[in-house]
Amino acid sequence: MKILMLTPYLPYPPASGGQIRTLNLLKYLSKSNEITLIALYKNETEKKYAKQLESYCKKIYLCKRAEKPWQLNNILKSIFSLTPFLIVRNFSQEAKNTVEGLLKKEYFDVIHAETFYIMPHIPKTKVPIFLLEQTIEYKVYQHYIDSLPSYIKYFFFFDILKLKYWERYYWRQAYLVGTVSETDKKMISKLEPQIKPVVIPNGAGDELIAYHLTKKDFLNPKILFLGNFAWLQNTEAASFLYYKILPKLSEKVSPIEVVIAGQKAKDKLKLKENNTIQIIDIDTDDVDLVKKIYGESTVFIAPIFGPGGTRLKILAAMATGLPVISTKTGVAGLLVKDGYHVLLAKNEDEFVEKINLLLTNPALYEKLRTNAYKLVNEIYNWKKISHKLEIAYAKIKEL
Repeated sequence: MKILMLTPYLPYPPASGGQIRTLNLLKYLSKSNEITLIALYKNETEKKYAKQLESYCKKIYLCKRAEKPWQLNNILKSIFSLTPFLIVRNFSQEAKNTVEGLLKKEYFDVIHAETFYIMPHIPKTKVPIFLLEQTIEYKVYQHYIDSLPSYIKYFFFFDILKLKYWERYYWRQAYLVGTVSETDKKMISKLEPQIKPVVIPNGAGDELIAYHLTKKDFLNPKILFLGNFAWLQNTEAASFLYYKILPKLSEKVSPIEVVIAGQKAKDKLKLKENNTIQIIDIDTDDVDLVKKIYGESTVFIAPIFGPGGTRLKILAAMATGLPVISTKTGVAGLLVKDGYHVLLAKNEDEFVEKINLLLTNPALYEKLRTNAYKLVNEIYNWKKISHKLEIAYAKIKEL
């Protein structure tokens, strides 16, 4: 099939969840499809990464958007129009012109729009559109606004209303909507009953999936949380781990080391290190360091309380053979069972209790990580996910 794919980011390096997702989809879809990619970028330094995608795409068009979101022009456009800030800051006239030009001169079987806020670049067309929602955006932004001071919330209240309106509007413009989880699928169907989304889940990167499960260090255990700290949900989780879990964990388990790692970890978190806590910065393309950190850790915890998509960090932990302890929100959308694939915790006391349980119960430890590892290989691998997406494309073409 001939696919025109639009993304609000350049899918390399694999720094964010969206970039990881698109990169892996391109890798497998390109084996039997012809892909033209239109990707937005913020600054000129990003353009050098396009060569990493050339083997997957027939043609790549890089289109400039605002480098910094909080520009006065963007703010004024959002305030004095019906367009939400998320769409304003991700809009590129260059991309809109490029899409229009391509649709006039080339044939495509399907347009793949990754996220609803890339949709304004697509003109009215007879080419069917597949819209993939990586998360329900207005829910994520609502969580962000809830964290702000009261005097600022008022300004964002109307932006959330606009965001919700346009997100639902673009769902209705697509021939087929995809989500990354059953949770998001149900939410879309509840808001728009006529829409029947298909689930195209996230997966664990091939480079992270262990060939076999290795023995772990129980004498000097390491507890890991890893994420991109440009995102509020991850900074919240790291702070909860540092201020709530760590003091109680240090009293109950000794020796113990906690590692908080990820992009912009030191800059965004500003947490002090000591004998029990290590903060590690990870460059956007340093896959080897990510593998090393996962490999040296004993337990992965995810004290995540904010909504959004499915957590690739958790799938990565499962793929590398680390048992996972998470909140219910943290594993929302994943086909996991408490006590079988993961352990769930609601507060700091339960996290400490579950960590201690895993470190003192080798049978449970092996059960969880073995079952989780099997689940990743059976369901959350990109080859199978890409095949599922191709089936969705084929259904669209038949309409």
